[in-house]
Amino acid sequence: MLQSMNSLFKIPDLRRRILFVLAMVVVYRVGGMVPVPGIDAQGLLNYMQGMNNTLFGMYDMFVGGSFTKMSVFALGIMPYISASIIIQLLGSVIPFFQRLSKEGEEGRKKLTQYTRYGTVLLAAAQSFGIAKWLESQSEYGVVLHPGIGFILTTMITIIAGTIFIMWLGEQMTEHGIGNGISLLIFIGIIARFPYAIRSQISELRAGNMSLFMAVFLVAFMVVIVGAVVMLTQGQRRIRVQYPKKVVGRKIYSGQSTYIPLRVNTAGVIPIIFAQAIMFVPSTVATLVPWDFLRMFAQRYFVMSHPVYWFFYGLLIIFFTYFYTAIVFNPVDLADNLKRYGAVVPQKPPGKKTAEFIDRILTRITLPGSVFLALIAIMPFFIGTFGRVNYEFASFFGGTGLLIVVGVALDTLQQVESKMVERHYEGLLKGQKMRGRR
Repeated sequence: MLQSMNSLFKIPDLRRRILFVLAMVVVYRVGGMVPVPGIDAQGLLNYMQGMNNTLFGMYDMFVGGSFTKMSVFALGIMPYISASIIIQLLGSVIPFFQRLSKEGEEGRKKLTQYTRYGTVLLAAAQSFGIAKWLESQSEYGVVLHPGIGFILTTMITIIAGTIFIMWLGEQMTEHGIGNGISLLIFIGIIARFPYAIRSQISELRAGNMSLFMAVFLVAFMVVIVGAVVMLTQGQRRIRVQYPKKVVGRKIYSGQSTYIPLRVNTAGVIPIIFAQAIMFVPSTVATLVPWDFLRMFAQRYFVMSHPVYWFFYGLLIIFFTYFYTAIVFNPVDLADNLKRYGAVVPQKPPGKKTAEFIDRILTRITLPGSVFLALIAIMPFFIGTFGRVNYEFASFFGGTGLLIVVGVALDTLQQVESKMVERHYEGLLKGQKMRGRR
């Protein structure tokens, strides 16, 4: 392993790409420390305490703590992710976006441009909401000088920060290694891990946790990470046979390959959707003047109640099927196979092949969605029964762990490919790496 790591820096192109990514990570982390003008730091700290179990705490996890600091990178790359998801969903229902998705490289460039426009619009709307929300916390004195000046300054600052992060991610993808947008989210999540470890060590020193429980949690985390790796890389292969080719006077025998159907095609999107839905009852309860609804939401729709876990798991299973149906179309796949003369053995091309692929995908999505739901609610079990604070328990599953494992596998797979291209032995000798793609 040490020899393989040393080989990374023997390849000039790979060395340059890795150093470029590290430099951009430093820029991203430094920018996350620059506060928005007009904010009282102590008042903001007093207000943000105890928000880990809310929607803001989940959002803050993705941006590496920049939201609770209210920095110029407070929104992180999340407006870009939201715009990408919206454009992808529109591509399944609106003919205009469907045509663009089938126009190859030119269509992809246009969709990317629309995603950028959508990112700016979402950042503008969210930054305006943040400015008004901060002004409403007058009892904490968060905003030094409320008014239209503060709102415009906050909007311009946060929008500029979001655009810069979007540009930063694109540069990391082009000149670095791995997917830049995913790496920024990865860095944001990992940046919180040392603080979570430190807080848990403080609990151990204070006697609130036994040494046996601490060792058990470390071992259990290793098991959970291994399970997430299996979920991320799990796939069902469907064999495909291509016909013989005649080139001049030579006849080439038909090739046999396979279509990899992933156990978790939807990735982390179902968890994100489910989390957003689960915060709706508590949010609505704070807006309507009905005491019984507020008491019901405060009792049952909190992360410490089993009812929350149950509905949260059901929503994840539902959104896994929903999003898989959007991003993977068996009919289009069967048509493409038919166009190139490829067939699935013992299945007629066209409709029968599409039905066969759809049936297989439905079957493997069920255990994948159930396992995804279990991974998602694991932090709640760890936090409740293991008496672990939420910040540390969030690394035992949920969106954060799935993103970290997925991005790490993708990046490692790309590094592996570049090393093999230059006749170097990969980082994992004798083992095959499969990214999420």
